Amino acid sequence: MKRVFLATAVSTQALLGVAQAQEAETPRRLEPVLITTAPGPDRASDELVGNATAMEREDILRNLASTLGDTLSGEPGISSTYFGQGASRPVLRGLGAERVQVLTNGIGVIDVSAASPDHQVAADGIDAEKIEILRGPAALAYGGQAIGGVVNVIDGLISETIPDGAISGDLMGAYNSVNEGTELAGRARYATGPVVLALSASMRDFGDYDIPGYVESARLRALEEAEEEEGEAHEEARGQVENSFLKTDSLGAGLSWVGERGFAGFAVRRQTAEYGLPGHSHEHEEGAPEEEGAEEEPFIDLEQMRYDFRAGYDVAGDVITRVSGSLAYADYQHIEFEGPGEPGTRFDTKGWEARGEVDHTIAGFEGALGVQALDKELFTEGDEAFITPTDTKSLAVFLYEARDWDNGFGVEGGLRGETVEHDNDLQGKAEFDLFSGSAGIHQHTEGGWFFGAQLSYTERAPNESELFAFGPHLATAQYEVGDASLDKERGLNVEGTVRWKNEWLSFGVNAFKTSFNDFIYLAPGTIEEEGVIVDVADDLPVFLFTQDDAEFIGAEIYSEAVFDNGPMGALWTLKGGVDFVNAELGNGADVPFVPPRRFTADADAHWALFELGAGVEWADGQDDAGIGQLPTDGYTLVNLRGALNLAELGFGQDGTQAFVEVRNVTDEEARLSTSVLKDLLPLPGRNVRAGVRVAF
Repeated sequence: MKRVFLATAVSTQALLGVAQAQEAETPRRLEPVLITTAPGPDRASDELVGNATAMEREDILRNLASTLGDTLSGEPGISSTYFGQGASRPVLRGLGAERVQVLTNGIGVIDVSAASPDHQVAADGIDAEKIEILRGPAALAYGGQAIGGVVNVIDGLISETIPDGAISGDLMGAYNSVNEGTELAGRARYATGPVVLALSASMRDFGDYDIPGYVESARLRALEEAEEEEGEAHEEARGQVENSFLKTDSLGAGLSWVGERGFAGFAVRRQTAEYGLPGHSHEHEEGAPEEEGAEEEPFIDLEQMRYDFRAGYDVAGDVITRVSGSLAYADYQHIEFEGPGEPGTRFDTKGWEARGEVDHTIAGFEGALGVQALDKELFTEGDEAFITPTDTKSLAVFLYEARDWDNGFGVEGGLRGETVEHDNDLQGKAEFDLFSGSAGIHQHTEGGWFFGAQLSYTERAPNESELFAFGPHLATAQYEVGDASLDKERGLNVEGTVRWKNEWLSFGVNAFKTSFNDFIYLAPGTIEEEGVIVDVADDLPVFLFTQDDAEFIGAEIYSEAVFDNGPMGALWTLKGGVDFVNAELGNGADVPFVPPRRFTADADAHWALFELGAGVEWADGQDDAGIGQLPTDGYTLVNLRGALNLAELGFGQDGTQAFVEVRNVTDEEARLSTSVLKDLLPLPGRNVRAGVRVAF
């Protein structure tokens, strides 16, 4: 995970001198992470063949960035589609967008974030209780859209258990120097008898962010200079990314009834955002009053209202052990403004998704039989509505089973059948029958070893963009053309896992190979305009959605160690990770926007009163850039962190602290090869982030 750490303003020597005098904490041991996203009974992460991780509330706030993808980026195998401060989705094992399923409380986000990298995800984690990331056989219970993995943002608005105290929660506020931005977030629960009321609120107000050098990459600047006419000057922006501002607000409330064997609850959440689209400018039309050559600064204004109902009951029978169900309805709208007061393209999506599960125990197997249904409408209008209105319906049935024997041997696997129907206003219906299946085996040993292997097969239906797009898509600087005759995408995944763990040290390796048939991607092409074959339309290169075989090969290596009474009397936590993925198409070309080899390392020292930490993320250059893409330089990011634990001084509950962080200490220029704006948009420069968190 991308660790961010703070440097304290107090001298390090003074801190250590005081810290060594603090009483040692209760010894800490490595504990498995409980995963609730997998179907069936909750299971520990080290019981699953696939790589499953989770961020608790404290880790979310420590790693918090402006978007979900950037908050998770740095976790082994996870990168980001980075589109500035306003939009990014997580990239898992080189797969993103339509191949990574983002959920809120186990149900899809019901937005349009998978359609374009400049569309924000309707869940960013600032007010989340927990974020779970799931790969492997269990992820396939969510369908072909989860072939890359599942990211489940759990907001905690619906309570399944009674909180320990009558009133509990936390508040956080921070200031960021890189964008002169403020962020606030708060969560609270009130319990009386079997009734639990949960509230959440958050806001961000970020200005344009600073960068260490030029906005455009050195390779792009050199390319542009070579193409310029002699004597023509090229304007090169530097120091700050214009039109990269971000403002967000969210309000949520949930009311739950919790009994001895069941619960039921309802929640509502409203999210709004307004953010600039850097690298996404429109030239004014001829005759406009602005100066010649001036450019407008487009931005997106969005709103989503979401309503959730969830219930569960522990049957405790010999066969059926639990029944549960979730239903969500969302109404999402965003408008892209071409300038102040000038609404342009509009995207609306509204619909519902439901999921029900019956947990059971049969012949020693524990699992779940479930059904899932989706019905949503996508409406678009405007000059840049590259997708025409489309209704989507799907119905799926899935089965997931797992069993462990006393000798440490275990099996797990699942099946899912699904029908998907896209009904487009102009091009009619496209229907798909899909099947997915997976099977895995593992072996625990008394010495702490875990060996696992899995095989999975997945079918994915093309989404609305891949089937029906036709028009300028300025976020990708392409004129995109879909193909309504595309076949379903099929993937065969083989993965092996080796882990070892004792009370204070763990490490693991997950190696995988995914072979795709009819992998869908964008490739340069031509269209016919007024009887003429052209490869440029509306001043943008034509790209066609097409299919070819593809192969992804990669691995994640990760480790963690805890020393209760390490150097200087501190509780030390050390983490490290390495991940890589290579991806090629069947024609020998490289798949574009794939992350490079990467190494991360973090060290935290914790005394009763103080915390100090440091982290580094090294990314290799990405020379296998894909057709039409420039290579991306590597980078090294160094982060520092320091905190004063105010709870030790009598303020608030455990977790109350004042903190200072320095992100990107060396002010390094860094660009993500997974971003379509990698040559137009670097990551933020040095950022001093200071704030307070209060737990109660």
